[in-house]
Amino acid sequence: MEDKNKHSTSQLFNFTQDSYLERTSRPIYAIVFLLPFIIFYEIGTIFINTNLLRHYWQGRVVAFSWLQEFLVHIGFGSKFAWVATPLAVVIILIALQLTSRKRWRFWFGDILPMAVECILLAVPLIVLSLFLNTPSRPQGAIDGFANGAVRTQTESVLSFSSVMEKSTSAVMEADSGPVTKQSFLADIITGIGAGIYEELIFRLILIIVLMMLFQDILRLNHKSSIILSVLISSALFSAYHHIVFLNGQFVQSSPFNWTEFGFRTIAGVYFAALFAVRGFGITAGTHAFYDIIAVSMNAIFPR
Repeated sequence: MEDKNKHSTSQLFNFTQDSYLERTSRPIYAIVFLLPFIIFYEIGTIFINTNLLRHYWQGRVVAFSWLQEFLVHIGFGSKFAWVATPLAVVIILIALQLTSRKRWRFWFGDILPMAVECILLAVPLIVLSLFLNTPSRPQGAIDGFANGAVRTQTESVLSFSSVMEKSTSAVMEADSGPVTKQSFLADIITGIGAGIYEELIFRLILIIVLMMLFQDILRLNHKSSIILSVLISSALFSAYHHIVFLNGQFVQSSPFNWTEFGFRTIAGVYFAALFAVRGFGITAGTHAFYDIIAVSMNAIFPR
């Protein structure tokens, strides 16, 4: 039984039973820890009514839309799929909890340490982003945090949110009013959604599918399967922030830039390592807190 749990799809390393590291790597912890983020994202995308959101922000990160479109494709009504999409995250994590055979007991006192851990784990990526973001980066860069919003300032900290965008001219016409505070909150909401749904797609689902392909179908050894799965998922995660497939067509979400592509690929490897060691909850939380910190820094120190 230990060998079976050793390579669990939700966490690849075993810690001392009932220790903080073991408890917080359980899928049940991911559910409880991420549920407030999921609810905040859903409420935010429904009830925030700025000009930016009302006219041009479609309100969903692309990874969320992919999951929603999949549910519609398999037979769910469009309205029910909108509700079922966040529920799908919970259902997937419950399934992982069941298959992992880990304990269901939960200590609410672990929530704050988990949040602090996620913030600390986001710091290396913030530092790397600032280091790579050289002054030569072109002006007029697209801020990937706000759906449909094209900014005419350069980001100080690169984002992880891939979003559905409109044309620059249309957005600039709508964004003529003082919407700084509203757009800041919109960016926070979108970043939180990206943390949950991008990690669900590119780490929890894609890495598992790739592992099945390389290890079970192509019969590669476990180490080679892990390396290939991590590298491919990380490269696709990075590419997804530049061009996405949505509504039956490829759409450019951000102009290609080697620095950004390299940074997000490295970040993808980093998140994959977190997923392997700490499970989905800490990984998605780290991604979400990175986005929150990045949005806040870009707002406080605009360029």
